[in-house]
Amino acid sequence: MLKKTLIPLLTLMLLIAGCGGADGDGGDTLVISGKKWTEQYILPHLLAEYIKGNTDYDVKVKEGLGEVDVLTKAMQNGDIDMYVEYSGTGYLAVLKREYNPDQTAEEIYEATKEGYKEEMDLVWLSPLGFENNYALAMTEETYKEVGAETTSELAEKSSELVFAAPPEFYERPDGFDPYAEKYGFNFKSKESLDPNLMYRAVKDGEVDLITAFTTDGRIPRFNLKTVEDDKNFFPPYYAAPVIRQEALDKFPEIEKVMKELEGKISSEEMAQMNAKVDIDNMEPKQVAIEFLKEKGLID
Repeated sequence: MLKKTLIPLLTLMLLIAGCGGADGDGGDTLVISGKKWTEQYILPHLLAEYIKGNTDYDVKVKEGLGEVDVLTKAMQNGDIDMYVEYSGTGYLAVLKREYNPDQTAEEIYEATKEGYKEEMDLVWLSPLGFENNYALAMTEETYKEVGAETTSELAEKSSELVFAAPPEFYERPDGFDPYAEKYGFNFKSKESLDPNLMYRAVKDGEVDLITAFTTDGRIPRFNLKTVEDDKNFFPPYYAAPVIRQEALDKFPEIEKVMKELEGKISSEEMAQMNAKVDIDNMEPKQVAIEFLKEKGLID
């Protein structure tokens, strides 16, 4: 008698388990993730709190899942539903397109949006309002010693400088090797540093130069100086949410709600949020909620 009841019971349990999401969150939960650095810890919470404040959807944040390759695979596999990407990264690192410096920021965004939809059925939503570009940053003292305002001028002095960047930068198609070839860098030495540690390293004189993110709040807080990318090596990097089409079908209000967030975050505001986490030791979720309330985007 026990064996006869055990088989249908096991079948029922398997059916119930199969109704949930990939990690047991349930099929009715929108899962938002991000990369492993400050801005990308803030943005998932910002999106999550904004969506929860303007819809009835259940939303979960899965923090710091990984870099672009990891997140793209997770989206395709349905492990996560949404995260914020940058147009230049999607264009070069994911779609493997070639960048022409004559292309405008809008053209890069539209081409990336079209490519993601055609190749992966992933949807780029409206840009948030800021770009997060790469920039070479150094202390004011080093800036005065080098005497360069452009990357080309700095390249002429590169043999005197110790350069540092995140490990990923040495592997990207828009990273170190083509960058060095474009400008003719010949650094004294090169270091790999965690993106959350490199700003302190340059501030403290452990390295001379880093590839900074232009929305990082430590640039103004540490009084770091940057030089112009005069050969336009880097493409534009519009920040925008990317969502699976399947998730968008399941949560149809998302597109309209996110349209209302379009252009609401300036580069200066993003830098201020980043500084609150990196320097003032606030929690990313707290910073996100504070911003949304100050802007009147949630109650």
